Order: sequence, then structure tokens, then C-alpha cells
Amino acid sequence: MITLIPRQTDLNVLENIWRGTGAVALDPATGTAIAAAADLVARAANGNMPVYGVNTGFGKLASVKIPAKDTAQLQRNLILSHCCGVGEPLEPDTTRLMMALKLLSLGRGASGVRPELIALLEGMISKGVTPVVPVQGSVGASGDLAPLAHMAAAMIGEGEAFFDGKRMAGADALRAAGLTAIQLGAKEGLALINGTQFSTACALVALFEAWQLVQSAVVTSAMSTDAIMGSTAPLRSEIHTLRGHKGQIDVAASMSALLDGSQIRESHREDDARVQDPYCIRCQPQVTGAAVDLLRFAAGTLEVEANAVTDNPLVLTETGDIVSGGNFHAEPVAFAADQIALALAEIGAIAQRRVALMVDPTLSFDLPAFLTPRPGLNSGLMIAEVTTAALMSENKHLAHACSIDSTPTSANQEDHVSMAAHAARRLKRMNANLSVILGVEAMCAAQGIEARAPLATSAPLQSALETFRAQVPSLGDDRYMAPDIEAAAEMIRDGVLSRASGAKLEL
Repeated sequence: MITLIPRQTDLNVLENIWRGTGAVALDPATGTAIAAAADLVARAANGNMPVYGVNTGFGKLASVKIPAKDTAQLQRNLILSHCCGVGEPLEPDTTRLMMALKLLSLGRGASGVRPELIALLEGMISKGVTPVVPVQGSVGASGDLAPLAHMAAAMIGEGEAFFDGKRMAGADALRAAGLTAIQLGAKEGLALINGTQFSTACALVALFEAWQLVQSAVVTSAMSTDAIMGSTAPLRSEIHTLRGHKGQIDVAASMSALLDGSQIRESHREDDARVQDPYCIRCQPQVTGAAVDLLRFAAGTLEVEANAVTDNPLVLTETGDIVSGGNFHAEPVAFAADQIALALAEIGAIAQRRVALMVDPTLSFDLPAFLTPRPGLNSGLMIAEVTTAALMSENKHLAHACSIDSTPTSANQEDHVSMAAHAARRLKRMNANLSVILGVEAMCAAQGIEARAPLATSAPLQSALETFRAQVPSLGDDRYMAPDIEAAAEMIRDGVLSRASGAKLEL
């Protein structure tokens, strides 16, 4: 059982929810605040004063007063009318995280939902009933309306859900899990669909994946440094302390530890004709470290958002007020996603230059052309490098800032939107591209290190190299390359090389 404590749930817990399949529940201590807010909403629903979202229409229709007898129908209509998502379904593990984030938000006791709704959401997560949520349709303004409506639809016995590995009608999934669909009370539909949980879940998943990649990038960059017989002088701690950026300091220290004891390095410490290495070698801590700082900043934003109340209106039980605001606007998530995108693009850009350096015999300090033992007859890693160039360029295009792209919606009531949903979703593709770039870098660096025999690399990098070679054999004569590239990318995504080398950065 993972217990969610609102305002105190950190990234480690959220990552465990995403990666796991077990039960999730709100801290029982939240029950009092949840019940008090629900009681306040119930009184407002039966009162004469118009309260937005409780006894009125929505958006541009907020001036239409709804009788108390139509409250349940109002909320049901809201969910069904907002199920306008299109595209492929969100991955079930990301949907699971999204549902947990909704629980965290509702658990603050400012949304006015009944304990029965909380219990159903907990039951669905814990028993593996995962709504089918199309990934397109949200502009990240009045919450992630369409995606969250598809989640809510399964809760009322509509829409679709995954259960026991099968896709089925939402009502059938609930029934199979021993759960009962809920009839929504006043404001409950609005509480479910107003919020940033779709965008935030997608951004968090991208962050978790990106952090694995950046740690792998530290290892592959160290391997590349040894492969081209690069200098470790630029890794000296004094250089990075003088500048002061934490990410840069951490990356330099990690790379220095990885390269410590390398025979390859010691062999050219004296009488090397080269004065300086290219920037893609010499400036690795500065570039990757800056990306690390961006990811850490984004992580802080997303951790706050994960614990935030982002629906509307908000129930203030201390004063007895129900007030409209704009916490559903996902601008912080959009900015965080854009920052992650910039980091991914730059990690890939400098890694691609290292790949290009290693395959080029005029720059690689005596490595064979395209890292094949018999160039000419064989093309070696020539086109693998071209693939990295293609993916690097694609990531540059995908890194265009989404947060500055707004368009008016809903009859100009929602006239500035964040575009956080696709800002976060595009990161999945960028992570996949980066894993291939780093995988090809590992392939090149491994070939380069082996070409330096009988000189050996450091013990940590040798461990990474041996682990890598268990999946991707050395390249002799040309062979069908696609499976090697995929195997290398998978090892990068899974963090195999960073674990083998002992390299670890703290988020």
C-alpha cells in the first residue's frame, strides 16, 4: 500500500506509483477535511444563491441557474459532453499516476467531493481498473478537460477501461473488479475534470525517463572521452567550483570518478600534440550540467504541482466560501515541460557531436574510419551516425516552446491557454530519440576503447563496457545494424550502463 499524504508526497513516491501495480490510498487523516468540504457543497447546491459549478452551468453558461433536482444530471452531462479526446490511449501506467495525482488534489479537502468518490478512485487504482484516456484534446487551460473526462466516464460506468489486460466497457471493468459506478453529486464532475493531472502525469513520467537518460549520458560521454584519448584536465574540480553551477560541478565530479585509473588516459598525459579537445569533449560538464540544473528545476515545479489543488471552484471550509479562481491553468507545467525539452535537445546535440567526432578519422586521434577494422569494404558505423543526426534535428524541432502558443477557446471565455498537455506528451518522443543517440554513442565509444588495446580504460568504464558487450557485440565486418541500435537504446533507457559503472546523480 502506498499512502498519499497531500502536500508531502515527493517524487520518489510518485515514481513508485508509476512503476508499480499495488494499492494506493489517501492518508485517512484527510477524511475530516474532505467531508467538511462535501457538506458545504451540498448546502450550496440546495440553496438559492448561484454558485458556479454547483448549481449553475459551466464556462460561458455559468449564468444559467440549475435546480437542485437536476444536480446529478448536470454533472453526468458535463462528463459525457467533455469526452472529446482523440488519438491513441495514454499508457496505463501513466494513467495510474494521473489518477493518483487526482487523489492527491481531492485529498486537500478543497474540492467538495464525497468520501464515496475518493473510495472509488482508490479502488480503481488498487484493483487495476485503468480508464482508456485518449492523449489529444487538452489545451491545458480550464484543466485537462477532455482527458480527465474520459477518466471520470469510467467512474460513472461509461467510456472504456483496461482491466486484467483487456480493453472493455467502463461498466464491465468496474463490475469485473467488484466495484460499483458512482452517481456524481454536486460539483463532483467538475472537480474531476478541472485540474492539471493529465499534463502533470505526462511531464512527471518524461522527467523520470529523462533523468535515467542524463545519468546514462554521463557514462557514455566519459567512454567517448577515453575512446578519442581526450584530456581529463577540463574535469578538475577547481574549474567548476569557480563557476559555481551545481549541475556542472556534479557532472564533472561524476565523469572524473568514472575516468580515474584509465590506462588510456595515462598513456597520453605527456607529450600529446593536441592542446585542447573539441567542445563536445571539453565542455561536457558545462552543457550536461546545465541540463541537469534545468531538470532539477522542473522537478521542483512538478512536485509542487503534484500536491496542488487545481480544480475550480475551490471550497474554503475555514470561511465557508466557495470561490472561483484559475488554479486549473497549467502554465507552470507547460514551462516545466519546455525546460525538460530544452535539456533533452541539448544533451542529444552534444552527444551527437561526440558520435561524429569518433567516426571521423581526421578528428578521432587515430581511430579507424567509421570505427570498422576494415574501412572501405565495410561502412561500419557511418549510417548509425547519420541516424543520430536525424534524431538530433528532430528533437530540436520538438523542443520549440509550447508554453508560448495560445489560442482562445470556449467562446473566448478561456482566451489564454497553456498548451501543457502536448508540451508534456511530446517529451516521450524526445526521450525515445535521445535514447537512440546515446545508444549509438555507446556503440561508438565501445569500439573506440577496444581499438586502444592493449591499453585499458578505467575499472568503472570497463564494467560498463563488459555489460554493454553482453547485449551488443563488437563490430567487425558489416552486419544488420538495427537490432544492435535498439538493444543499445534499451540499455540506455533502462539505466544499465550507469548502474554497471556505479555512476549516480541525485535528482
